[in-house]
Amino acid sequence: MGEGPPHRPVVRNRQGLYWAVRLYEFLVRPLAFLLAPEAAHNLALSLISRGLVAAKPFEHPLLRQTLFGHEFLNPLGLAAGFDKNAVAVDRWHQLGFGFAEIGTVTALAQPGNEKPRLFRIPENQALINRMGFNNVGADAVAARVGEARPKIPIGINIGKSKLTELENATEDYRASFLALRPFGAYFVVNVSSPNTAGLRSLQEKGPLGEILAALKEIDSEMPLFVKVSPDLELSALDDVIKVCQEHFLTGIVATNTALSREGISSSEAGGLSGKPLQARSNKVIAHIRSSAPDLAIIGVGGIFTAADLYDKIKAGAHLAQVYTGWVYGGPSLVPRLLREFTTRLKGEGIRSLAELRGS
Repeated sequence: MGEGPPHRPVVRNRQGLYWAVRLYEFLVRPLAFLLAPEAAHNLALSLISRGLVAAKPFEHPLLRQTLFGHEFLNPLGLAAGFDKNAVAVDRWHQLGFGFAEIGTVTALAQPGNEKPRLFRIPENQALINRMGFNNVGADAVAARVGEARPKIPIGINIGKSKLTELENATEDYRASFLALRPFGAYFVVNVSSPNTAGLRSLQEKGPLGEILAALKEIDSEMPLFVKVSPDLELSALDDVIKVCQEHFLTGIVATNTALSREGISSSEAGGLSGKPLQARSNKVIAHIRSSAPDLAIIGVGGIFTAADLYDKIKAGAHLAQVYTGWVYGGPSLVPRLLREFTTRLKGEGIRSLAELRGS
């Protein structure tokens, strides 16, 4: 949905939901996909921020959780990258999300990489982006989100400014955290995007530990996550897990976009998201769960259906996020998926998400 002019679905009952889905699939999405991906994304975000797009939320007691001090009405959130500049933080609940993550935000405002930098791969249900952390900067985002009154928890994803040398990365993250700290339900340290030169080297034990120590020194109580790459070898992932435990982090976001192009029809440079990441993301989640059951996990990568959400949580995720699946599924995706997910839980006699998690 993030790629085209959205439609306000009428979701009064299952028949209405059915026709909303069909209308999006056969009319709205094809028209939206005639636009360049980034132009369509910007148009969609503009409409959402004005409250012109909505979908009746789905609620059920089975979906509720209290995690790291916040209540989540459901486990499905909007992934970072869609609302980079916090222009719609007051609106995401209207589309049924249980939480939303803004960013990636950097200390310095930056335009990002040269356009075109966002590409659709419909035959693979995937996207490739090389956006390069385009955003208005931490101070401007802080001013905007400080005036917002969101009805769901808002996470904030922070990354390194392109102009900041790697040896000064800690101070860069520190500046963003200081500016935005009053406004986040949790923070995510993004050291795994493939679209900022050298950034992934910050996943290594020494640099990552230095960044986390600096942020913990500012606020030891703030829920803090690290977002990891799906391309990490498990041994390198174990190093990240160990650093997270040493610095008493809340958890890990698994995973970011991938550099792998296995089975993909496009060779465009950038990070791959969508269906092709599903299996790898689930493998990373399961590994973290078995290695560090004390860490909370936010699962990202390849969620298109209720079964995909089920698999994420069963693998060990406490929460999950969607982006590419929403682009292809449309604005009614979240309530539809949550309804089907709840029906499955009830059918299997599962009484809570905790009971499903890691099972």
